[in-house]
Amino acid sequence: MSTTYHTIVLGLGAMGSATAYHLARRGRRVLGLERFTPAHKLGSSHGESRIIRLAYYEAPAYVPLLRRAYELWQELHREAAEPIIRITGGLMIGEGEAVRIVRGATRSAEEHGLPHTLLDAAEIRRRFPQFQVPDGGVGLYEEIGGIVFPEAAIRAHLRGAEAAGATLRFEEPVTAWEAAPSGDRVRVTTPAGSYEAERLVVAAGAYAPALLANAGLPLTVQRNVLYWFAIVHNRERFSPERCPIFIWELPDRRSTYGFPELAGGTPGVKIAFHNYGPLVTPATIDRHVHDDEVADIRAFTAERMPDLAGGALLATATCMYTLTPDQHFLLDAHPHHPQVLICSPCSGHGFKMASAIGEVMADLAEHGHSRHPIGPFAIGRLLER
Repeated sequence: MSTTYHTIVLGLGAMGSATAYHLARRGRRVLGLERFTPAHKLGSSHGESRIIRLAYYEAPAYVPLLRRAYELWQELHREAAEPIIRITGGLMIGEGEAVRIVRGATRSAEEHGLPHTLLDAAEIRRRFPQFQVPDGGVGLYEEIGGIVFPEAAIRAHLRGAEAAGATLRFEEPVTAWEAAPSGDRVRVTTPAGSYEAERLVVAAGAYAPALLANAGLPLTVQRNVLYWFAIVHNRERFSPERCPIFIWELPDRRSTYGFPELAGGTPGVKIAFHNYGPLVTPATIDRHVHDDEVADIRAFTAERMPDLAGGALLATATCMYTLTPDQHFLLDAHPHHPQVLICSPCSGHGFKMASAIGEVMADLAEHGHSRHPIGPFAIGRLLER
């Protein structure tokens, strides 16, 4: 079997575009295959804005990867033709017994010596009056929190990959792949033909479970909804200079997240419930947003963000989270084929680290290991369940 490419990347969303970018810039021959158009809205890498934060409540183990991600986003921002990252500050909020997010963020901040400020409810209301936190609530604020612009980030990675020599093919879905028993070759088939390489990176998001059906991985896909609401009162409170990104844990243990109003995008304030939706597949996902779903998120704004209460619903979008059972990342080789690498079913919280994950996957494709501490994201923990 002759080698045409060093690496084939399946999927050119957040993780795949970053992987192609880093490998091509290292001089490797890269082929990227994407079933849709660049920066499309049918997967997990759209929605105009994504949160980035450093005091990571999910686990302190993510902080080194996040530090590198911030560096790489800033580098891409300087190179790109459009903004990639904006710092607004970040606020984690908890109420009553629902303080898992604030406690987790505090643990990461303390373990890694990250600047942060703990706030009580009165101080949150004073500093950020757009958030009506009830008495007894608590918060953690970090100045470095902010926004990554997903479509712009993907476009920049794709442009950079092509400029470095990568071959990128869009609207070309993969129909099959085959790994050689020798462990050093793969063949990928599409309606346009077949391609060969030394390595294969599967970065297909919600489409990965079907591509990895023979791996025995417990991956599921969840539907989530994004909402943009018009601001009814005190619009100035929602400017990026005055409104941090936020994640808010509610007494029923659900959490919401949101952003300031951003110039150049959909007007209004984008908010959503996190990790709160039915399990689906890319073929069965319901793209229609229903009245009861809108009523649910409106109940949150009416009580806790009254400046949005009754505001017009300006836009909605659906996206898919690809979930592992423990909701941590998966960055490792296929359990049966060492030349096939699985790139980050990120459980709905991975976009912020895509720049660094691209570097991780480039390391794995070149050397079989990474300079970054990715041990917690190994495949073995999922196969042992």
